[in-house]
Amino acid sequence: MASLLSLADLMMGARLVVELPRVLRHPIPADVARTTLRRRLDRRETDFLDLVLRGVYANPGNPYHQLLQVSGCEPGDLEQMVARDGLEASLGHLHTHGVYLTVDELKGRQDVVRGSTRIHVDPARLFSPWLAPHLLSQTSGSRGDRSIVPISLPVVVDRAVDLALVLDAHRARDWRLACWAVPGGSALAQVLEYGAVGIAARRWFSLIDLRAGGLHPRYRWSVHALRLAQLLAASTPMPTPTHVAPDHPLPILHWIKEVLGRGEIPHVMTYPSAVVRLCSAAAEAGVDFGRVVFTSAGEPLTAARRDIIERTGARIIPRYSSVESGPIGYGCQAPATPDDMHVLRDLVALIQPSTAIAGREKTQDPRAPLRAHPLFLSTLRPSAPLILINVSLGDQAVMQERGCGCPLQSLGWTTHLQDIRSHEKLTAGGMTFLDTDLIRVLEEVLPAHFGGAPTDYQLVEEESEGGRPRLRLLVHPRVGAVDAEAVAEIFLAAIGAGAESERVMALFWREAKLLRVERQPPLAAPSGKIQHLHAMTPRP
Repeated sequence: MASLLSLADLMMGARLVVELPRVLRHPIPADVARTTLRRRLDRRETDFLDLVLRGVYANPGNPYHQLLQVSGCEPGDLEQMVARDGLEASLGHLHTHGVYLTVDELKGRQDVVRGSTRIHVDPARLFSPWLAPHLLSQTSGSRGDRSIVPISLPVVVDRAVDLALVLDAHRARDWRLACWAVPGGSALAQVLEYGAVGIAARRWFSLIDLRAGGLHPRYRWSVHALRLAQLLAASTPMPTPTHVAPDHPLPILHWIKEVLGRGEIPHVMTYPSAVVRLCSAAAEAGVDFGRVVFTSAGEPLTAARRDIIERTGARIIPRYSSVESGPIGYGCQAPATPDDMHVLRDLVALIQPSTAIAGREKTQDPRAPLRAHPLFLSTLRPSAPLILINVSLGDQAVMQERGCGCPLQSLGWTTHLQDIRSHEKLTAGGMTFLDTDLIRVLEEVLPAHFGGAPTDYQLVEEESEGGRPRLRLLVHPRVGAVDAEAVAEIFLAAIGAGAESERVMALFWREAKLLRVERQPPLAAPSGKIQHLHAMTPRP
């Protein structure tokens, strides 16, 4: 881990301090955001073509330049196809001809092979060539090595346009904002989005201790640079981060009580698992969360998690996003499922190749099997930090056009995503299954038998000194007294209740004694997320 700031880091900090005040001095009002959104939706196809022509066809170093060459799609061909078939159908045609990237190809972990052509993707070659970064964000690493993604102020402003409309739909301008996250580039960018619409964060609760050794100094200097820029803009400076560990949320509970006591509405931005822990603490303390609002992203918002949150009286606004693309969707105000989202069609285009190619993406049967619906994403705005065409981020969802009647539909965001999960297979101890199966067992089956919350159970995959695989099923001590053998038996029985192959592998786990139940809190990733499967050793 680097211990000193580089010249590039210092230049980024200087750009942030000099250029951010202009953004903060002119917050985006809802009427301006509404006009901007209409213009963007009218220009979706034009903006996409401009982005590809400037960033891909004119840039031989971009991996998509080679993919488009291999597909035989020249600039004029693309323009004619988009004019004739529309954007999503054209993206489906490109996917059919090999213009797409899987997760492993995007990360550079696996070469792109299309026919006789082999391409190694350096993720940095997907960066926009005309934008200078003001912050660096990092992917969570939950699916492999971490990747660096640059973030510029133009993309912050573009995202803030949509945020302004979401907040207006919730009448949220007077809410008191706090952030409970790691103060890295991604979370800082979200705080800046709020600043761009005139809302300052009142408190920052950090999931990690910034005084801990081994951290890159960028975590600290970026906070200082942001505070300085806010002061120069005569804006309310971002508060100094206070360390609040995921399992000890009482300082946030106290802040919420203070805000409620003043007759104001607390608004906390964090991960779903952190929200569940905070709501569980509120329930234990007898605190009424009837006016509390959460915005959450980074993890699945499952039915079990949403139920615990709403039982306290709190509201939650889910946000679907990735570091590579930024926000993809915001929660519907008349949701059909716990994580029902409106796709931000002005920022991204989504296709599901099995249906998009046939031109049926808007009539997809939502009852079809979930694992049949992979998502492929393309960026549309010139401010996008990465130029992406048909990238799989490893997620799947049910996507459909639905009239919900909520304010976000009236804005033109008519495409919905539901049941958003990873479609990548999880392999632990030689047993392979989808994370949807693991989520069901950890969040529903085990709490139903032994009590506790959805975030009280976690599977940890590690390797012993002799190279032997080992699986630890962590059960939070607050669940109370449980029989470890009974927990293991219920877990294995639930995991093995599916196909014959799953039953065979569950039997193997039993006979090989790979699973061990331990009483300790689930482990948090460096980003602060509580993953359902925590890998202690890198997985291929």
